[in-house]
Amino acid sequence: MKATVVAHRDYVISQIDDRLYGSFIEHLGRAVYTGIYEPDHDTADENGMRKDVIDLVKELKVPVVRYPGGNFVSAYNWEDGIGPKEDRPTRLDLAWHTSDSNQVGIHEFSDWCDSVGTEMMLAVNLGSRGLDEARNFLEYVNHPGGSKWSDMRIANGRKEPFNTKLWCLGNEMDGPWQIGHKTADEYGRLAHETAKAMRAFDSSLELIVCGSSNAHMPTYPEWEATVLEHTYNEVDYISLHMYFENRAGDTANYLAQNVELDNYIATVSGVIDYVKAKKRSKKQVYISFDEWNVWYHSKEQDKALLAGNHGWPHAPALLEDIYNFEDVLQVGLILNTFIRRSDVVRIACIAQLVNVIAPIMTAPNGAAWRQTIFYPYYFASVFGRGTALNLAVNSPTYDAPVADKVPFIDVSGVHDAEGKTVTFFAVNRHLTDSIETEFSLAGFEDAEILDHQVMTHADLRAVNTAENPDNVAPRKGSGASIKGDVVSVTLPPLSYQVIRAKV
Repeated sequence: MKATVVAHRDYVISQIDDRLYGSFIEHLGRAVYTGIYEPDHDTADENGMRKDVIDLVKELKVPVVRYPGGNFVSAYNWEDGIGPKEDRPTRLDLAWHTSDSNQVGIHEFSDWCDSVGTEMMLAVNLGSRGLDEARNFLEYVNHPGGSKWSDMRIANGRKEPFNTKLWCLGNEMDGPWQIGHKTADEYGRLAHETAKAMRAFDSSLELIVCGSSNAHMPTYPEWEATVLEHTYNEVDYISLHMYFENRAGDTANYLAQNVELDNYIATVSGVIDYVKAKKRSKKQVYISFDEWNVWYHSKEQDKALLAGNHGWPHAPALLEDIYNFEDVLQVGLILNTFIRRSDVVRIACIAQLVNVIAPIMTAPNGAAWRQTIFYPYYFASVFGRGTALNLAVNSPTYDAPVADKVPFIDVSGVHDAEGKTVTFFAVNRHLTDSIETEFSLAGFEDAEILDHQVMTHADLRAVNTAENPDNVAPRKGSGASIKGDVVSVTLPPLSYQVIRAKV
C-alpha cells in the first residue's frame, strides 16, 4: 500500500493559536488533591504543590488551563477558596457526590500556574448563581485595588491583580445533569447579560459561551443557534465537548471517530456563520473545544461512588482511566483534527491534566508518571506551533460503522517559519499493513530530516504504570529518508509518527 502527502509552503489553513494545546483542572477526584496538591509529599514546594507533577506539566508546555470546572463549577462558591485556609469551609459537591475542603482556591491555583508557566482560563458559576457573583469574581481577580473585592484580594496576600483574560460563562448548561440546567433561551439571556456586565468592567476580555455538551444532545445544533442569537456580539468563542470510547472493542471503528469530531466542528462552524450573517456582523466567533479526551475505561468502576453509595468522600479516585497504546492513536487523531481545523478551533483543552482522564498519573505519597497519551499531546504541543498546512492527502480508505471512506493515513502538517521546520504528525489506522508514504515539500528548499519519532506496540492494550512507566513510549525512527523535496517513510500498521524536516 502507498500514500502521498503534498505540503506546499503557500497553501495554508491558519496560524495556530498556541492555546489549541490547553488543558483542564477540575475539583474532581484526585485532579487537585494528591494530583497537583499534596503538602505532605516528598517533593512538595512551599505552597504544597507536587514538584514531580510540576516538572511533567512543564514538559508539555501547556499554554492555558481551564479551572475550576467542569460540572463542579455549576454549584461552586468561589469565595470559599479565599482567605486563611483554616477558615475555609468544606462543601458538598453535588456534581460528583464528593466533598471539597477548599484548601486550593484561586490564589493557590494561580501560583501553581505560574510555577508551570501557564495561563488561567477561569469559569464562572451560571448554574446555581449568576451575574452578580460573576462580576464580583472578576473584580476580585482583575481589579488593581480601591474596591471591596480587589481590596479583599490584597488583604488575602495578593497585591497585583491576576489579570485573567479568558473566561467561561458556565459549563455544559444544555445538560440536564448540570446543576442549574437551563433551556437555550434561559441560558442565552443570562450569558448575554453576564457578558455585557463583564465587558463593562473590561472590554478586552475573551469570553466563552456554552455550546452543546456533545453532538448527540437532542438540542444540538439548535442550542448553538439560539445561544448565539442572544450572545453573538458579546462573546468570542462557543465551547464544544466530546469524549471518545471503544466499549465494543472495534479498533477500526474507534479510530474513525475523529471523522465525527470533524463533522461536529464543521456543523457548529456553519451555525456561527449563519448567526453572523443573520446579524449582519463583522465580528467572528470561534470555537473553544475546552473538553476532549478518551473516557470510558473507568466508567463502570465509578458507578457506585457517583450514585452516592459511599457517602461524600474527599478526593476519591474518580475517572481514572488507565490509557493503553490504542488510545495513543486516538489522541493523535484528535489533535490532527484540531490542527486541520485551526482556522475555527482556536482553543482546546485536553480533559484533564492529572489523574482524572489525564496524561499524568500520581500515586498518593508516591510516584508520578506519564500515561501513554502523554506523548502525542507532548509532540503536538511542543512541535505543533506555527502555521497549519493545507495538505493534499491521497490514501487508501476503509468503511466503518461511524463513517465511510476513512483514510488509513491521517496526517496534519505544521510549518514553523521562525524555527525553519515542517512537522508532520501521522497515524496509520490500518490493522495489519504498513503503508509506504511520500511527503512532498513543495516550495520548501534545502530540506533535511531533523527528527523522526515512532510509537508502535505489539499489544494495543499495553499501559504505563508506576512500576513500568516506559512500557509505551516513543523511540527514535530510522526509516525516514529524503531525496530532493520528497520525504519517504514506511508507516507500520497501527502506528503514530512524528517526522520533522529542517527547511
